Amino acid sequence: MALSHSLTRHSAQMDKIKERLASLRAEADTASERAEQAEAANKKLEHELMTKDQEITSLQHRIANLEADLEKAESNLSDAKGAKEDVEGHRSANETLTRKVVQLETDLDNAEKQLRETTDKLRQVDVKAEHFERQVARIEQERDQWEKKCEEAQEKYNKSQQELDELARAMQDI
Repeated sequence: MALSHSLTRHSAQMDKIKERLASLRAEADTASERAEQAEAANKKLEHELMTKDQEITSLQHRIANLEADLEKAESNLSDAKGAKEDVEGHRSANETLTRKVVQLETDLDNAEKQLRETTDKLRQVDVKAEHFERQVARIEQERDQWEKKCEEAQEKYNKSQQELDELARAMQDI
């Protein structure tokens, strides 16, 4: 009778331990899944950041080209103005040079407009890049927290496993 009561008690304890183990496994699985999701989100953000970095590089190259075009246009404008002064007496040459000056000024205006637009886009990209860097840092911090929780859950699981093993050994000794 006492043995039957003891076995029933041990069986109830084993059931509680099994339930606890199942709970710990579920927590560990959940933590692992969330860590994988965080890593996937982190990779996506890193890819977006790399894309933005490439876009910034492209825009910086475009700015350099536009600045070179602007210098060339300013040089051409300067040359055209000098040529205009040299050929003041020739009306047809003067009209041609005037048209060139107008065209160069238009080109200069367009180049300056493009430079302003590109600079604005670059600023926007910088802002977005900073935003993504903050998001990546936040996600990395969350990932670290989830990894810590996962390690803690693993430690709890290992401790519970040891307790179960000790209980099983104790039950075998009985």
